[in-house]
Amino acid sequence: MKKVNKYKVVIALLVVFLGTSCDDFLKEESISNQLADAYYVTESGFEDLVKSCYPLLRDISAQPAHQRLSMIGTDIFGGGSSYDEAETNPGDPLNVYSEAFDAANEDVELLWDLLYREIGRTNTVLTRAEAVEGMDEGVKAIRVGEAKFLRALCYFYAVQQWGDVPMPLEETMGSDKEVERIAAATVYSQILTDLTEAEAALPPSASDYGRATKGAAQFLLAKVYLTRGWNYNNSLGGSAAEFDKAVEYADKVIAAYPMVNAYKNLFPLHSENPLTETFPSQDAKNSEVVFAVQYSDDVLTYMGDVSNGDALEGNNRHSIFGGGAEEIPGGLGRTSDYNRHLDKFHTNPAMYRLFDPVNDSRYDHNFVEALYAMQDVPSFIVDDATTIDIAKGDTVVYFRAWNDPADLANKGIDVGGTKLYAVINQDETGIIDISPYHGNHKTPMMWKFWEPGIPYGDAFGTFDFALFRSAEAYLIAAEAIVKGASSGSVGGAADYYNAVLDRAVGAGTDPMCAVVPEDVSSLDAISYRATTGNITVDMILDERARELMGEGMRWYDLKRTGTLIERAKRMNPWTGVHNKITDKHYLRPIPLHELDRSSSDIAQNTGY
Repeated sequence: MKKVNKYKVVIALLVVFLGTSCDDFLKEESISNQLADAYYVTESGFEDLVKSCYPLLRDISAQPAHQRLSMIGTDIFGGGSSYDEAETNPGDPLNVYSEAFDAANEDVELLWDLLYREIGRTNTVLTRAEAVEGMDEGVKAIRVGEAKFLRALCYFYAVQQWGDVPMPLEETMGSDKEVERIAAATVYSQILTDLTEAEAALPPSASDYGRATKGAAQFLLAKVYLTRGWNYNNSLGGSAAEFDKAVEYADKVIAAYPMVNAYKNLFPLHSENPLTETFPSQDAKNSEVVFAVQYSDDVLTYMGDVSNGDALEGNNRHSIFGGGAEEIPGGLGRTSDYNRHLDKFHTNPAMYRLFDPVNDSRYDHNFVEALYAMQDVPSFIVDDATTIDIAKGDTVVYFRAWNDPADLANKGIDVGGTKLYAVINQDETGIIDISPYHGNHKTPMMWKFWEPGIPYGDAFGTFDFALFRSAEAYLIAAEAIVKGASSGSVGGAADYYNAVLDRAVGAGTDPMCAVVPEDVSSLDAISYRATTGNITVDMILDERARELMGEGMRWYDLKRTGTLIERAKRMNPWTGVHNKITDKHYLRPIPLHELDRSSSDIAQNTGY
């Protein structure tokens, strides 16, 4: 082949360049200064409008506002400092249900704003759909179905939190300070209308993973019917017939989304010992996930809504559950080895006792039972007379299972035992200065969502967060049958319940939990395998706690079943000690900023 003369190439390019009009090179075409009326009527503009509804799900599900309002002050989680200070420390207002939890609460205000921001976007989609030109009508119908599903999801959150709420159904075209609260029963009717229409329009699988599907609509229909069947304070327009509908839709989800074989495969895989971490690669997609909030390792895409000043940078669930591994001998402080386990959500002691620590695989995945030295610590001072050498990799703190407490001989030398590390029994977790081996308030970390190998920080997780998965559909059906629905495709309530349990403990295994989970000194145990004769709503709530802890639905579970006050007072030391929770706390206060900016007279929820 002949060699190309590089000088001839350069000369040729110059001729082309000089012979081209400067106007061709300098012509500017703005793609950012688009007018909505002109852009949203196009196929690409309408597609972008629908896509804009999805990023807000990251903020709604992962902002502290919704996390706190769905988890703190329940039987599973408290918040802030450890429970042993409950009698003297004023505590988190949401956890103790104090007078400080009022209409000015920032969590209440932020969740309200996020939900109505999303409702506003979906309303814009639905209002403008008819005017879109040149778009395939089938595709447009799917996009409309997505918007209806997302609007229904937000109204479902809102009506559970606040009861009667404003219910705009059209795009907001200008400023309007008139606000009217719509009866909860009417809101539920609209939710069911949106979801029924979405189910009819949406495909079984999405063109892009992460979009709403027929299964997502069916799952939410099951949960909405279950909730309306309970008919909180006779205000939701529900009846016993709703429970049969809940089973009907749960069965559709179960048939289309089989559970995975192992519970741990639903969440980031990790080693409990950072020194043996292999950083396994894992796809968050699996057959059990019905609908998930999407994350990515691309910094340009994994943030939440960019118009929100508090937008998150990734999935933060790996770092928000307390326990900590920082202040231990051989610890490296705040590093990516354990990342930053902030004490934002503190596992209540009763929660550990709902598990069989030996037979229930969820206990092993959800909790860190041992902490290890990440570096050598020569001549560590145990007490005035004792020093030991701690080597990298040595166990320094070990949490005994609730049903297998250590006697003195099998405890650490710091308290007169024989072990060269701290051994902490269940009734000692969270106590100040129990051992020189660790800092204050150490408890087994809840690290169900721990992601190894991500940068140190409060967020930055990249693993998708499943809002709906079929294991919950089994428990929805079980609850509905206990409440009077007919048996479904799996069988009776116990059959649905045990299908989830068997994945965790194995078929035929009889797992044992504490008879009195709130009494950390009691070793009395009872089976939590269901039978036709023993299954109850409380038993299902316990199983929902084991299966779904930290997944952002506990307050809704307790509110739906009318058990919030009893279970929170009994199993949450903060709530029980302060004893301020009342019936008014089944609803949240209407945010003060909504009352202030409205020109109409909005009634506040009773008691606030």
